[in-house]
Amino acid sequence: MSSQTLSDARQYEKTIGDAVPETDRPLFHLSSYSGWMNDPNGFSFYNGEYHLFYQYFPYDNRWGPMHWAHATSNDLLKWKFQPAALAPDTRPDADGCFSGSAIELDDGRHLLLYTGVNVTDKYGTYIQQQCVAVKEGEEYVKYEGNPVLTSKDLPEGYSRYDFRDPKMFRLKDGTFGCVICACKDKDGRIAYYTSKDGFDWTFKGILAENNGRFGTIWECPDFFELDGKHVLICSPMNMRKTRTKYNPGNGTMCLIGTFDEENTKLIEENDQPVDGGIDFYAPTTILTPDGRRVMIAWMQNWETIVYGAKKFPWYGEMTIPRELHVRDNHLYQTPIRELDGLRRNKVEYKDVKVSDWMSFEGIQGRILDLNIEIRPDDVEDYKHFEIRFAQDDELFTSVRYRRSDGFVTVDRNYCGSRHAVIHQRKMKVDDRGGCIKLRIILDRFSAEVFINDGAQVLSTTFYTRQTADRISFSSDGVAVMDIEKYDLSFD
Repeated sequence: MSSQTLSDARQYEKTIGDAVPETDRPLFHLSSYSGWMNDPNGFSFYNGEYHLFYQYFPYDNRWGPMHWAHATSNDLLKWKFQPAALAPDTRPDADGCFSGSAIELDDGRHLLLYTGVNVTDKYGTYIQQQCVAVKEGEEYVKYEGNPVLTSKDLPEGYSRYDFRDPKMFRLKDGTFGCVICACKDKDGRIAYYTSKDGFDWTFKGILAENNGRFGTIWECPDFFELDGKHVLICSPMNMRKTRTKYNPGNGTMCLIGTFDEENTKLIEENDQPVDGGIDFYAPTTILTPDGRRVMIAWMQNWETIVYGAKKFPWYGEMTIPRELHVRDNHLYQTPIRELDGLRRNKVEYKDVKVSDWMSFEGIQGRILDLNIEIRPDDVEDYKHFEIRFAQDDELFTSVRYRRSDGFVTVDRNYCGSRHAVIHQRKMKVDDRGGCIKLRIILDRFSAEVFINDGAQVLSTTFYTRQTADRISFSSDGVAVMDIEKYDLSFD
């Protein structure tokens, strides 16, 4: 039996969410059913389908007391909204059900492990502790023994106010592992736990320590083995800008290395941003039944939430799920291969010389897969190259590659926003003699730019009117370009 709080949320989301026209949502990116969305949670494969939960406030398109929304999919592209799964309706989570994960238990039940928040004084100070809910019939029933992990399960001196976002996984012996955001002296730590049943957890050690290197607190950790390496992904708060790698504010990064299991330590060999764009946070991954490591993230950022889809009764969407690989200690990302099944109406141009602004018949739209390869002309080289999309006579968003400093920039300054928030981000790419590959995935309100076969990615949202669907290209000097464009559709 669901609580009144959860029943009210379900009734409200159905009334509002069902009334949103399909054309007011992204086609193949999961958006909030109604109200506010942030971190993806409980990304899992259970009972023959993919499940994705997310941080949720159904009643307004701004952050509020956190619920867990729920959606399912057979292909990670076409999502079906399910009734909200959790609401803040018990003492351990009275002020919010924060981020967490999901896993199938040995008895076949679906288990959710999430952070419960409870305000402790009139100043809004709250403690964070880990809670469990298990699927019983059609409901996720909260465990009577909650919380299952508290600050008492941390080493001495660790904060009870920044202890959140548990991510579970199976260990090789069939038992469970879990990494959780922890904090000591406002400095990020990743705590590592194990369990035989998903309910009783044992602290094993501190997997990784920030020591002031990357922001402050490391939110939403994930830890997995991939292509012979171990990867820790997290979202550091309050990053400082570096010259070539990291942007300021709340960002994402991964540490790649080897796992010293005996000492519960990740031996780091490389660090890198996960996505250097404007809108990307709190990524989480799944191991699919066919063995792929797939990641999804909130396509938004705490630095830019003032700029949003205020004309819609929903706010927030997820990235396209991305397949991950590690090559030469570097994380690569590509859109899931299921996207190829949505491709329609191929348009192709080869060996086009681009100088001044140019457009091409059949190269336009707001829901498409655009693949571009750029190289220098044999006679007259180019200095920089730019693509504009979601474009009309006034508005556009762009991607630029400037060879003089090696940066690729995504820029939505002219997308129609009236807010002075972040509208530009850039990443430095490897010098390949002026040759660069870009794959741009557009879906009504977003662009995800995959650079050089996914070596780097830049993601952004924009809410430009849908009639702005032109695409144009320009070069300072002469660039030679190959274009391959597909419309994307479920029809």
